[in-house]
Amino acid sequence: VTRLLCGGFIVVGRFNHTMCDGFGYVQFMTALSEFANGASTPTTLPIWKRDLLCARDPPRVTCTHREYDEVLNKDGAISAPDNMECMSFFFGPTQISAIRRFVPTNIKRCSTFEVLTTFLWRCRTIALQPNPEDEMRMMVIVNARSKFNPPIPVGYYGNVFAYPAAISKARDLCNKPLGHALELVMRAKTEVTEEYMKSVADLMVTKGRPGFTNIGSYIVSDLTRIGFLEIDFGWGKAVYAGPDFHVAGFFTRYINQRGESGIMVPIWLPGIAMKRFVKELDNLLAPNNKDHAIPEPSTTFSKL
Repeated sequence: VTRLLCGGFIVVGRFNHTMCDGFGYVQFMTALSEFANGASTPTTLPIWKRDLLCARDPPRVTCTHREYDEVLNKDGAISAPDNMECMSFFFGPTQISAIRRFVPTNIKRCSTFEVLTTFLWRCRTIALQPNPEDEMRMMVIVNARSKFNPPIPVGYYGNVFAYPAAISKARDLCNKPLGHALELVMRAKTEVTEEYMKSVADLMVTKGRPGFTNIGSYIVSDLTRIGFLEIDFGWGKAVYAGPDFHVAGFFTRYINQRGESGIMVPIWLPGIAMKRFVKELDNLLAPNNKDHAIPEPSTTFSKL
């Protein structure tokens, strides 16, 4: 806990991702806040039951998991850490409306998360200027708790998520309309079913727990509805709640200096690519954005 001169404070925690996912961590922090407010037991009791998501016997991989493809790093695509910059971008109603102008009319329904994810994937790829023939991956974290029958019991705090991969050639991603990438992202999300999750568990056994593909990959996770901001230790709800060190694109709820509620997204890019990224945002959003470039004034995050 870090106490601030203004009277506020910062609560920071670390967890091992093999123990729980984001929802499990929020469950733990919520229980902690309830104890701080005088409760004797948490509203939601923790459930261990790790056998719920064990691999089958015998294991059988029944789905395609492109997120675990082995990809050769031909062009040295991984940048050195000291060459990376982090900037946080705010997307309020004005920016989201501007982005939705690029959604084709044949796509009748799509969420703000899907549209913003696709938009950032395309802008990021343009900024990186990869080989046009390179495969680019957009991996979206999907909470699979609702995919099971019978459902995962309330209180289970283990990992119940997947990150299916939408894949496109860099050339198509940069040159085709936004609808091309949007359809890929929406289709990838629908792949996550109960069978998909069981297939992932079996893959972990048969392939020796492989890491996800990081060459040409961009991973995002929607934390806007996970429950971080509802945690109250007795001093009121948080002004900001989310990760501190961003190795993925975590979408968090945020209220900017003008009191507008929106989504904050951190972006990590090499310095020259970051300049191109901001320019691309300006070009696409300027007609509906009085501020033009939209990075927040505080644009760096410290590493714990």
